[in-house]
Amino acid sequence: MAKTKELSKDVRDKIVDLHKAGMGYKTIAKQLGEKVTTVGAIIRKWKKHKRTVNLPRPGAPCKISPRGVAMIMRMVSNQPRTIREDLVNDLKAAGTIVTKKTIGNTLHREGLKSCSARKVPLLKKAHIHARLKFANEHLNDSEDNWVKVLWSDETKMELFGINSTRRVWRRRNAAFDPKNTIPTVKHGGGNIMLWGCFSAKGTGQLHRIKGTMDGAMYRQILGENLLPSARALKMGRGWVFQHDNDPKHTANATKE
Repeated sequence: MAKTKELSKDVRDKIVDLHKAGMGYKTIAKQLGEKVTTVGAIIRKWKKHKRTVNLPRPGAPCKISPRGVAMIMRMVSNQPRTIREDLVNDLKAAGTIVTKKTIGNTLHREGLKSCSARKVPLLKKAHIHARLKFANEHLNDSEDNWVKVLWSDETKMELFGINSTRRVWRRRNAAFDPKNTIPTVKHGGGNIMLWGCFSAKGTGQLHRIKGTMDGAMYRQILGENLLPSARALKMGRGWVFQHDNDPKHTANATKE
């Protein structure tokens, strides 16, 4: 992983002179104590550019070798949550000393950027199979069929702050600058639960859920909001009410 020492111009010129004299790569390498691949690379460069010195570079040479880049790309591909400090330590163990900034720049050049992990529902295998089954069963449904569907669900809304992780780009020792902070309150800022519905024609009524919702409260919410929403959206006859398999939704009393 460590960078190899570059040969001096005198040694490179000597390699070219021996090649001109008719010696082969292996013979030159053995005589000068260099690798055959190194000898071959120098001779090919001389044949192409008629020079043995290094060609002009667009900027500072990369501190991480192509092999090192491949290694860290493989690591973040296998484990996206790998932090830069771990990559710095792994490269150091392999003989390459770089900073976390160099790691970040290298990953950026490879098309990666640091992002907050998206939050997704924690699904069991049964949930995954059920959703896949539903999708396959309705894969070829026409647009007219979907227009007749009225969807509903409940959700929690944060009243203050955010319920996720955020990052900021900032200078050192500026962690507590107001621009770099997210206001919070002790014990959180509270939240509200909402029930809502929508269809391809628009959104229906929105209802705030007070307290813990049970089957009786859910049926009351439907009685007060579902049909008025369907009429307001002009769902017409034969529309379908779609909700998930929450026990409150699938109870016999609710189905009745």
